[in-house]
Amino acid sequence: MENLVIIGSGPAGLTAAIYAARAGLSPLVIEGFQPGGQLMQTETVENYPGFPEGISGPDLMARMREQAEKCGARFVADECGGGLQVRQADHRSAATHTLSLILGGAIETRALIVATGATARKLGIPAEDKLWGRGVSGCAVCDGAFFKGKTVAVVGGGDTAAGDALYLARMCEHVYLIHRRDALRASKVMAERVMSNPKITPVWDSVVEDIRDPAKREVTGARVKNVKTGETSEIALAGIFVAIGHSPATAWLGDALGLDDEGYVVANMTRTTLPGVFAAGDVVSRNYKQAVIAASAGATAALNAEEYLNANFKQ
Repeated sequence: MENLVIIGSGPAGLTAAIYAARAGLSPLVIEGFQPGGQLMQTETVENYPGFPEGISGPDLMARMREQAEKCGARFVADECGGGLQVRQADHRSAATHTLSLILGGAIETRALIVATGATARKLGIPAEDKLWGRGVSGCAVCDGAFFKGKTVAVVGGGDTAAGDALYLARMCEHVYLIHRRDALRASKVMAERVMSNPKITPVWDSVVEDIRDPAKREVTGARVKNVKTGETSEIALAGIFVAIGHSPATAWLGDALGLDDEGYVVANMTRTTLPGVFAAGDVVSRNYKQAVIAASAGATAALNAEEYLNANFKQ
């Protein structure tokens, strides 16, 4: 029987592990088969406090993991499958939770923190993966500063794409907003702001067919196709920001926890719809995909889990 299991090894999961381990809970972290979260694909992080010269995403995650392990967290490389089962409360204690693992076996725990994150949806272009982190990004706030004074493109048409375009227009020379429809899906106020900004040029009815230039290991432009006419054109660019949404890693939960219409865990200050189960980071946040915000939520989840265990189980 575990006191606390943390699923996920991104900023939320590892910060939760640090706090829980320092509280003497000896947490077990299920770190997945590709640990570290989205920051493992980020070449340079310049907005995480404490690193004025910047730090690579993999180095930051390695330091977090080392700190959690030094504090007493334990790690297992596995993933959850088959959902989450709840063992009903008896007269002695609150309910416990059983996790089935992909590699076989199960883990029973008194408390659980879900920090499985979310992944940015991609365009599905071969060059995209080759240039991800080298000019192609899923986060304007994270990487926009690298393109100060340059020309970039945002792909998408919702509020996220509109917000990214407006954010990038503050620092970039020009922003192309590439959208497969002839009007933005963004809210009226966001669309009006985009259309009135002289540094933003909409590219309607269009999709990105290819990204240049993997051979140079940097973005130099994109081939764009008009979906109505079939015509293609080339746009010179230094960066491309993909803003077509994120997919939270919650499919494994089934109907065990309350999820919203996009699959994000419903949580109030990390407390989910199931007592003893907490959630933190991008698996909860629909809007702010930032490492420092995920880390803060991880700390909150650990403190809430400690309070729950103290109130419901004799330690």
